[in-house]
Amino acid sequence: MSHSTPADLNGVSRPIVKFLFVASCLLSIVSWYTTFEGMRLYLSPWFSALASIGVQTALVLVAWLIGFSSSSRQVTRRPLLIAVYAATALVSIAFSYVSLYTWFSARERPAAIERRLYDTINASGGQVQALLTSAEKEQQMHVLALDELTQAEKAHGYVSRAEDADPYLAGVREAVAREARTYSESYREGSGEGVRYTAFDRYEKMAQQSLAAIQASQRELGDYLARIKPLDPTESQLQGLRQVYDRVPWRDVEQALHNGRVQAASVPAYSGFVDRTVSGQEDLLVAFTELFADPTPRHVFALVLAAFIDVVVFLLAFASGPYFFGAAEQRWIAAGATLDGMDAQVFARNFLRKLSPGPRGMARVEVTALTAGEQQLCLLLAAKKLAVITEEDTKRYYLLDQAIHEHLLESLASQEFPLRAASVT
Repeated sequence: MSHSTPADLNGVSRPIVKFLFVASCLLSIVSWYTTFEGMRLYLSPWFSALASIGVQTALVLVAWLIGFSSSSRQVTRRPLLIAVYAATALVSIAFSYVSLYTWFSARERPAAIERRLYDTINASGGQVQALLTSAEKEQQMHVLALDELTQAEKAHGYVSRAEDADPYLAGVREAVAREARTYSESYREGSGEGVRYTAFDRYEKMAQQSLAAIQASQRELGDYLARIKPLDPTESQLQGLRQVYDRVPWRDVEQALHNGRVQAASVPAYSGFVDRTVSGQEDLLVAFTELFADPTPRHVFALVLAAFIDVVVFLLAFASGPYFFGAAEQRWIAAGATLDGMDAQVFARNFLRKLSPGPRGMARVEVTALTAGEQQLCLLLAAKKLAVITEEDTKRYYLLDQAIHEHLLESLASQEFPLRAASVT
């Protein structure tokens, strides 16, 4: 049964970290593009390109610096870096959200608005159809009644003197009587084709014309409602409805129903069903206005996706950044090796050769055996509380923390050329 050593795990993790770095760069390009598209709705293309590149570069670099400061224990500047990242991410997320929402809306909002207009037109057209159907039935009865009144006036006369329960017919009788009174007394009332018969006949023909107009309007409205489709353009639907409504004989409908004034149906306002904005600035305002006033799943998804991209970029850069700078302990060893004028691995090998076990099994090194670079390394380890100074038998030793001892050994797991050359000599 084999066991993986920390050095083995280190060798496996480094390629993975490189892939994470590439992934953060790719996502940064995606975030840059969405930020650029959002800014381009409000600003000039060149200004948007430069600003979005600056924002995304700042996001990645600040995320790396936050991760680097965490690994190197330089925590004093982390709050400032986090504040800079939060402000920059807010700008990036805001414009990315606008870009994504506008992109989604350009494909979904027109269809949704057209379907809503289709439903509104069908509801309004259904009401008008019901009104025209009622008016048609009433007018058909009026035509039949006027035909009977005309024949009765011809056969018997005196029809205009009678009252009628139907307001429309009562109005016709009164109009015929009033018209007859304007003639000379020579036109005596009675049977035959007199003045009153002619008036009734004229009103009957007028009622037939009104009925024909109502029926024609009803057929035209029915054909229009059967012809339109849910995804027809807004302009096409509204234009056809306006033409149909303009030809509805509202006065004839009002007279036929004789139940007061009939309110003519109005065409829905175009502004309530517009399926596109005029400018990019309007897209920006619409995106944020709808987000805060009446958010829908489309708004939430666009905002979450914009934030998700920047959060993932931060996490990938935060995790992979320190690997490219190297661990703090590794840099300390390299600095000590520079003081002694040798390679870092050779420096670590020479330092490890001076270590001996202490009373408790901890690695220790005698102070007088240290070179200048090793002395500086031990002083720094002591300051970081990774080493302590002890005295035994009038000799001073540095007791090293187990983690430092382990790091020094791991640094020699993969021999580089200077170490191999030094081993040969």
